[in-house]
Amino acid sequence: MVDVQSRRDHRNIAIDKVGVKNIRYPLTVLDKSRGFQHTVGTINMYVNLPRRFKGTHMSRFIEILNEFYGNFDIRNLPRILETMQKRLDAESAHIEISFPYFIEKLAPVTKSTGIMEYGCRVIGALDCNLGYDLIVEVIVPITTVCPCSKEISNYGAHNQRGIVRLAVRYEKFIWIEDLIELVEDCASCDVYSVLKRPDEKYVTERAYDNAKFVEDVVRDVALRLKADPNITWFAVDVENFESIHNHSAYAFIERWKKA
Repeated sequence: MVDVQSRRDHRNIAIDKVGVKNIRYPLTVLDKSRGFQHTVGTINMYVNLPRRFKGTHMSRFIEILNEFYGNFDIRNLPRILETMQKRLDAESAHIEISFPYFIEKLAPVTKSTGIMEYGCRVIGALDCNLGYDLIVEVIVPITTVCPCSKEISNYGAHNQRGIVRLAVRYEKFIWIEDLIELVEDCASCDVYSVLKRPDEKYVTERAYDNAKFVEDVVRDVALRLKADPNITWFAVDVENFESIHNHSAYAFIERWKKA
């Protein structure tokens, strides 16, 4: 049959990324306390397309993915990217995997058990000139109390839930749980899925005693990452869903760490 994709394209424009998006697929990730965890990922797969070709072979992305079925593990990303690169005759290959990650978390006072969901993303790339690159990202819900409100109010202070997005490049393996814990340590207080009244008292008072702006949170996370020799690059942003404003507060820091 005629291979239309391989026909020559006369517009003479290369494409940086072409492929498939939003594939739902089962995968396995390492779990610090249980060894591994089964979850479901949303996967995007791309390669570059030289200017001479009309199109890429979209079905090959799915075929490659299915070859790793039952063994689709984050540790296999280099092999998957190599296969994409070779099978699609590309100079660069890219994969993005977003997935929910679940951690058993005890309430701070009563130790009631709850399951917290965290958003995670892994971004992998393989380039014939630049080599292999990997970014791990976590999305962590937090609580903050406004220092300004606390300072000027006679009664209490306004607080809000926020989201911290942390992405890192690193030298040696790093646990998802450790990244999440680092972020939660820098908030006014953690977010929990199960809280009894003694726990609510604790988290309310702890947050009040630890008031922070988004600027404080993002700087505290950055300080921790700058002090970690394993981290080579990081990007962190904090968004507070303000409880007394019709907008969010936001802060962002990105840094490459020199060797």
